Amino acid sequence: MTLRPLKRIYKDVTTGSVDGLPTVLLDGRPLLTPAKCTVVLPNQAMACAIADEWREQGDEVQPQDMPITRLAVSAIDRVSPARDDVVAQIAGFGETDLLCYRSEQADLADRQAELWQPMLDWASDALKAPLLTVSGIMPAQQREDSVVALRSAVDGHNDMELAALHSITTATGSLILALAVSAGKIDAESAWELSQLDETWQAERWGVDIEATERAGHLRQELIAATRFLNLCRETSVAGN
Repeated sequence: MTLRPLKRIYKDVTTGSVDGLPTVLLDGRPLLTPAKCTVVLPNQAMACAIADEWREQGDEVQPQDMPITRLAVSAIDRVSPARDDVVAQIAGFGETDLLCYRSEQADLADRQAELWQPMLDWASDALKAPLLTVSGIMPAQQREDSVVALRSAVDGHNDMELAALHSITTATGSLILALAVSAGKIDAESAWELSQLDETWQAERWGVDIEATERAGHLRQELIAATRFLNLCRETSVAGN
């Protein structure tokens, strides 16, 4: 879905159905993706959320202000046609997960161990995916059975959920945090705070970088929106993968 503003050419936004599946109607016509696929959705709750985004647009449609729409479109146009590749891409984060790399600064390393290790312990117990930790930036070779277990956990998400999981993983830099959000172990704000541990430590010592803070703000909003989308996916569903 292009992020360029588009002239609004519709008046009425409603919800309806196509072949029994919820969709959004613009002036009575089903919403289409850029690839010209009909936007069919897993449940009415998501259809209503997307309809609200389209109603709230002014004379121009601003795609950057429509995160639920963008994630649904991504699931349809990008995830579904290349599901195996998307699963592999997301799962790949687990081999170099943020939480596995500890600082050589003792006080930061202590904070990382205190706050990150419980997440790795959860992954070991709940996902059967124990991960090694290292100091510094040299990569750790993770156990093959852990890599396989993480891929299985990712593959257990349907296409709509995968779009959200991908967004959460890239926003945090951590597959473990993304899977913990998906499992309801932590919420979006907790995941964000954990992902920003290094940046918070740096800001405490050297002050705030305005540009970095702005970039982080955008990532945080993506994380929050993706978590909301993930929760919408799991409303009473009338559609499968």
